[in-house]
Amino acid sequence: MRVTVPNLKTLLLTMTLLSGLAMPTSARAAPQDTTVVLVHGAFVDGSEWNKVVPLLQAKGLKVVSVQNPLTSLAEDVAATQRAISQQAGKVVLVGHSWGGMAITEAGASDKVSALVYISAFAPSEGQAAGDLGKEYEPPAGMKRLHADHSGYLSLPAEAMVQDFAPDAPKEETRLMAVSQVPINSKAFGEKVTMAAWKTKPSYFIVAGNDRMMATDLQLSMAKKIGAKTVVLKTGHAPMLSKPQEVADVILEAANR
Repeated sequence: MRVTVPNLKTLLLTMTLLSGLAMPTSARAAPQDTTVVLVHGAFVDGSEWNKVVPLLQAKGLKVVSVQNPLTSLAEDVAATQRAISQQAGKVVLVGHSWGGMAITEAGASDKVSALVYISAFAPSEGQAAGDLGKEYEPPAGMKRLHADHSGYLSLPAEAMVQDFAPDAPKEETRLMAVSQVPINSKAFGEKVTMAAWKTKPSYFIVAGNDRMMATDLQLSMAKKIGAKTVVLKTGHAPMLSKPQEVADVILEAANR
């Protein structure tokens, strides 16, 4: 009996297709119609995501980094809403720190398929950032805030290095201190009018060594919103010290 052996090209193609079928979800390229909209927090700008962006793009995701004015909650929500409205497909909305306030409200858009909070505020309707965490001792970094004559808050350079991202390279945090964006203190009194996490799947990365926002506060908010929770032993900005772990959570949200 004669057995026909496929040529090498056909054999390799077949193996490749079979391998793709067996590929786990976490390793697959993300859906092509998905955009990740990244919303930064106070005292920084969109460059805080620079290590995460290429990891997401490598998986086929479109990525947009919002540049919040940090002049008011309303204006930060508006900036986030503009970014969402410009996307053609579904959006995974990611907020760090203060950015959690913006995604909680802007995430109500029908385009948003999931929310990812990264050491972020996750308020309920009618809550302001200043309402959250009153039952906890103020973290070290928050005690070092400086207010100018206009009421805008910033971090001294040593606080950016020691408190905001103590586990990131010092040359990075020194640059962040120089280029930081102060936030209007009045923003902390502005209340959200809706809580998108009530209707959207949510994820929460808790920073276990946070010196800007109490870790216990983060854990309580993650529990409140029913988020799938990952605890990373990092400072307040895990995207700087553990970008792959942060990207993995965002990818999971995109692939759901």
